[in-house]
Amino acid sequence: MNTRNRWLMISVGLGMLLNPLNSSMVSVAIPRLQNAFHLDFTVVSWIIFSFYIASAISNPVMGKASDLFGRKKIFLIGLVVAFVSSILAPLSPNFGWLIVFRIVQSIGTSMMLSVGMAIIRIHITEKQATALSVLTIFQSGAAAIGPFIGGILIHWWDWSAIFFVNIPFVVVSFLLCWRTIPKDETPSSVARGMSFRQWLALIDASGIILFTVGLIALLVGLLSVKSSGSISFMNVIVGLIGLVALGAFVRHELQTKSPFIPLRTFAKYPALTWVNVQFMVVNALFYALFFGIPSYLQTVRHVSEFHTGILMLSLGLCSLIASPLAGRWIDKSGPRPALLVSAILMTLGSVWIVTWNQTSPVISVCLALAAFGISNGLNSVGMQAALFKSSPKEIIGVASGLFSTSRNLGAILSSLLISIVMGGTFSFAGFRELGIILTIIALSLVLMSWRRRESEELQETAV
Repeated sequence: MNTRNRWLMISVGLGMLLNPLNSSMVSVAIPRLQNAFHLDFTVVSWIIFSFYIASAISNPVMGKASDLFGRKKIFLIGLVVAFVSSILAPLSPNFGWLIVFRIVQSIGTSMMLSVGMAIIRIHITEKQATALSVLTIFQSGAAAIGPFIGGILIHWWDWSAIFFVNIPFVVVSFLLCWRTIPKDETPSSVARGMSFRQWLALIDASGIILFTVGLIALLVGLLSVKSSGSISFMNVIVGLIGLVALGAFVRHELQTKSPFIPLRTFAKYPALTWVNVQFMVVNALFYALFFGIPSYLQTVRHVSEFHTGILMLSLGLCSLIASPLAGRWIDKSGPRPALLVSAILMTLGSVWIVTWNQTSPVISVCLALAAFGISNGLNSVGMQAALFKSSPKEIIGVASGLFSTSRNLGAILSSLLISIVMGGTFSFAGFRELGIILTIIALSLVLMSWRRRESEELQETAV
């Protein structure tokens, strides 16, 4: 790989790591935020929900915008938005404003996450799996090491430090990307002369509103039931509003000319559908543990933020080591074997968690985290390679956005699962129940990995 491509990957990677880094550092900060704002676990969970809901909406929109307006322009704007939100979030006067700035941060970092993959796909054409493994070191490595960094920052400073730490990454990435990302080939004149109404139709504002209202209403309905311990008439109404809105969203997306999430694309490319479904399930399992284990260590085992971050480091290091090895393996054998091994490791790790008790040795925690770290490294490279293999080049911007949305939907499902199982208080009994559920999910991933070949053969036949 030549020097130009190396610097391009470093520049883009520094921007792309901000989204997973900020999504993961907060896992260690949840108990501190509960104390700072005097809130229960269910309410504080919205610091996670808000980030991933905003990302789920932003990724496909920004993927589409990059195809139209240019990828370099969208990437640089995302860095500016991330910079502003990182300065304002620590100044939040209450939890509501913190959520607002957290949403703005999510939008800015999502602009880089969805567009960065498309930049690499277009400008680096040789040994793409190896290139993806480098990006994975930035993305998955940042996500995995996030709790370690967050734990140190919170221990020596406070929760506000997890926002301020973004600033040097943003500045360096902006300066490098300004020079290394090639000039956009897509003419911006395509969008010139558009009225505001035409722009809203282009990004499918109606679909975005239906998706947002449906998802939030459904989450509020489900979480309210668990928090109150009873099913009220209002809970039912809110949940039904969510289901109706999501049903209307599906119908709208199938009929509109410029869908927010192109559902018809899934029907046209079965392999692409399988990639996104499997990636969503992978992330539902991974993030349930990613957010669950730090809360288990701090709340149940009374481990400090600092030592929790150190324990979580075993996950990060294993992920970093596995990613480049996975890139070389996938270049030779394709993504399927790596994804199967990853699913098996997730199953073994989930079973191992079920055996824990309140006095389990630290080495037991580290072994489980190592298994999930290796599986995360294999999954991140393998799933992205599978995405590139199943996605036509002309829709790579949209496909990258959909891929990131699948990750976010999986993270939302993981947070919902934790909140439903735990309710307002994180407990050991709830954590063990969570482990049993995750074991079942991991077994489904093993089955999905076996079925990938059938889906790929279907796509080859269609082509």
